[in-house]
Amino acid sequence: MVFEEAWETKASDLSRESRIMAKIIEGERIGKTAPLKVGCTAAVFDETRKKLLLTRRSDNGQWCLPGGGMEPGESAAEACEREVWEETGLHVTADQLIAIYTSPHRIVAYGEKNKFQFVSLLFAVSVDGGQLGLSDETTEVGYFSEEEIARLDMMPNQIERIPDIFAEQSAAFIR
Repeated sequence: MVFEEAWETKASDLSRESRIMAKIIEGERIGKTAPLKVGCTAAVFDETRKKLLLTRRSDNGQWCLPGGGMEPGESAAEACEREVWEETGLHVTADQLIAIYTSPHRIVAYGEKNKFQFVSLLFAVSVDGGQLGLSDETTEVGYFSEEEIARLDMMPNQIERIPDIFAEQSAAFIR
């Protein structure tokens, strides 16, 4: 598959940014201090559609939805699909936009120099194949119910997304 081959090199040549601990910084209009970056996350359900796939980050040990930054030359759906494959080994198709998240009061910092205000797109995806596994960005993967997720140490910017996913609203949320 051309998609796999194209990203195999990219996945093995991850930037320093992905190996430095991600940290959420909040403050009044702090987004003015950082460039914008488009990010994509995926809602991957199990067969029962009652449990959601989460990954535990290798940089900070916190749980999050599979996802990451959009690369030049790809669509938002392609970025979402690539990130899920890189982090979990699953091949997915982005089916529907669940929500758009952006806050001028929050940035994500990867060390001292790499700070971004994210515009994050959350997609519902369907699994087309692959094998669930780990990557150098993840230490654990698992499917969790909404109640189980509430007890996990989640990335703060991911917590607000969970109710939106389980709401199963047809129109996208704008947050």
